[in-house]
Amino acid sequence: MSTHQPAAAQFIFRLFKYTVYALLTYNIYLFFQEEWLATEQTFSQGIVFSDLISGFAATIDTAAWVVLLLLFELETSVIDDRVLRQPRVKYGFIALRFFSYSFILYAFYGYFDKMLLTYDISPFSLEGLADNLCGLVGQGYASIITIDEYPLLDTQSCLALNGQDLYRLNGQQVIGRLQDWQAVQWLAWVDVINSITWVGVVIILEVDVWLQLQGRFQGRLVTLSNLIKGIFYSVLFGAAAYWGLLGDFLDFWDAFMWLVAFVFIEMNLFRWQAETSSE
Repeated sequence: MSTHQPAAAQFIFRLFKYTVYALLTYNIYLFFQEEWLATEQTFSQGIVFSDLISGFAATIDTAAWVVLLLLFELETSVIDDRVLRQPRVKYGFIALRFFSYSFILYAFYGYFDKMLLTYDISPFSLEGLADNLCGLVGQGYASIITIDEYPLLDTQSCLALNGQDLYRLNGQQVIGRLQDWQAVQWLAWVDVINSITWVGVVIILEVDVWLQLQGRFQGRLVTLSNLIKGIFYSVLFGAAAYWGLLGDFLDFWDAFMWLVAFVFIEMNLFRWQAETSSE
């Protein structure tokens, strides 16, 4: 749906909006880089095809969401309503949506599977090392910083962990204190909650767009939609805040940028609905 506001007045706004979209696209590479390094430890014996979604859930998820975001942008701000109703465009968008949602739901499964993986730990014994953890330096063992950050054990980290009760990821060489694993488990749960909440948001947005194209998105339906999305966005903001405090910067930055991006989509939808009502 195209707007008809002066281009000069919209230039800075559109520049900012599309810069946000570009940064979210770049995050695909950043997540791939981070998860590639993490899988070298969590799948140290090699990653097979069936493990790709567990190892690269954030990369796959972000790529699918970028495609979906661009579809919403085209529908709510760029393409005219009459064009959107044309069968070729309509079914083309449906096909792209099916592609995106398939990978988004697949990524949700990946987040859930990764969360279960963080519980697959057992006590780690230093038997044969004279209770000196530093004897493992250089043998491929890794410690925990946060989820997806497992640097190789070095002199500094082994001294920090020496003499403490440690737990190991079963079948792998990642070790940490129980509180370290619990922190990773909480972050993994936040990934799961964040993923399914975003699915809820886009389901409501899909209904909004469909009702708008039918000329029925008004009155109580608008109020109900905004109420439900307000609850969902509050949960997403809470997840972003949690990552900002206890996670890594990339998770926080990505969550914040997605909230900003969907503010733009909501603004597009509001203008679209207002223009249709005035007509």
